[in-house]
Amino acid sequence: MTVTESAPGGSGPGGCASEECAPTGSSPAGARALHEGILRRQSARESSARTYARALPIVPVRARGLTIEGADGRRYLDCLSGAGTLALGHNHPVVLEAVRKVLDSGAPLHALDLATPVKDAFVDELFRTLPAGFADHARVQFCGPAGTDAVEAAFKLVRAATGRAGIMAFAGAYHGMTAGALAASGHAPDVRVARLPYPQDYRCPFGVGGPRGAELAARWTESVLDDPRSGVPLPAGMILEPVQGEGGVIPAPDDWMRRMRRLTAERSVPLIADEIQTGVGRTGAFWGVEHSGVTPDVMVLSKAIGGSLPLAVVVYRDDLDVWEPGAHAGTFRGNQLAMAAGTATLTHVRENRLAERAATLGSRMLSQLGALAEEYPCIGEVRGRGLMIGLELVDPTGAAPEEDVTPPLPGARVPRPAAPELAAAVQRECLRRGLIIELGGRHASVVRLLPPLTITDEQSAAVLDRLADAVEAAARTHTDRARRTGPPGRQQRSSGRAGGAG
Repeated sequence: MTVTESAPGGSGPGGCASEECAPTGSSPAGARALHEGILRRQSARESSARTYARALPIVPVRARGLTIEGADGRRYLDCLSGAGTLALGHNHPVVLEAVRKVLDSGAPLHALDLATPVKDAFVDELFRTLPAGFADHARVQFCGPAGTDAVEAAFKLVRAATGRAGIMAFAGAYHGMTAGALAASGHAPDVRVARLPYPQDYRCPFGVGGPRGAELAARWTESVLDDPRSGVPLPAGMILEPVQGEGGVIPAPDDWMRRMRRLTAERSVPLIADEIQTGVGRTGAFWGVEHSGVTPDVMVLSKAIGGSLPLAVVVYRDDLDVWEPGAHAGTFRGNQLAMAAGTATLTHVRENRLAERAATLGSRMLSQLGALAEEYPCIGEVRGRGLMIGLELVDPTGAAPEEDVTPPLPGARVPRPAAPELAAAVQRECLRRGLIIELGGRHASVVRLLPPLTITDEQSAAVLDRLADAVEAAARTHTDRARRTGPPGRQQRSSGRAGGAG
């Protein structure tokens, strides 16, 4: 299927198909040798923990806006955007100008937590964008350079303020890679973290989805909070994402968000909103919580707020500010270049109404991808908010509802088994066509699109055409393989179904 009339892989906005681009500045053989040599040395010298480099064997040397050019001269449309960091795309002129201005001024680049004009301007702009009424009674703490540092700082803050130890988090969450953040993400055991069901439609933990599933999830949370025998003491805080990103692009229902706000407020449990990936216009509002009208007690921010450079902060209600001097510090919390780049980014997004633009374009892209899903049964669901979009890929030959070991609830929508191999094939086919995407979700079966907020209509058409072409190619190969090998056995189907229930 062709989503738009543009030719997939053509020389439209953002670059040509990877196979067609000629290397620049050197012979094709020389460019290829440079490309392969760098990748070979990376493989030999870097940690086995590297991730993006395995799925995306490219060597970026130049970038602008949506486009990346590799050392081999091939060009790609980048819908990874530094895992959502690049709200304005690569090397946006306002960001470059802000960085040059600081460099040319002779200002210190390293200032610990000292007051500087650059920091003052950043805080002014940040507070200007906060949800209504929040900035009037807010404090900001600059942390280490990564979002996970902000999460850890937020946990320390609410534990100090409440005198309690536990944290409530949600299944499918991702909050970072440090120990506390991993525990809240469900990837490390921690008796101080209680994990709760996060509402979703396609893989609803209660098998019903929709408003009923969200209501059951809320009741579960309320029961855990109020039942003295739930085994979960009143926590120091609750952390949630307005849209679960790494969890598979799952937007939280607005009513459920408001319910979580009421539940926590009534019990004096600080609500922590993880806006690390959802913030700065990504979801179609400047902050993801604004869709539901919720004002949290704490916000953890990183990624786009640094304008592509490392920066992380915690913003919180001033009555929570019980820290003593030095209670939380970090050598690189005063990154002046990141603050300057961040100020420029926040201002540009606000003044040019890029959040509203993300809402409009994102809605159109979701509609077009919905049409693609109608043609390809391997797309189980298309979902997202703004320019945070996901396609869950499934095995359409997997267990049918009547074959399930556990009968579905009346009216339940039974999901097909997740198809991580198919998702990986789509990612490879996209790369062949000059499109960079990310995978996520419980089984790495969700194709994720995180284009910059500056993407044009023409560029979005090129992205969707290349993605549609990649899905078609991967689905065809998957179908051919299934015909050769036959349908999976009952035991295989059952385990896939259970594992995908999330």
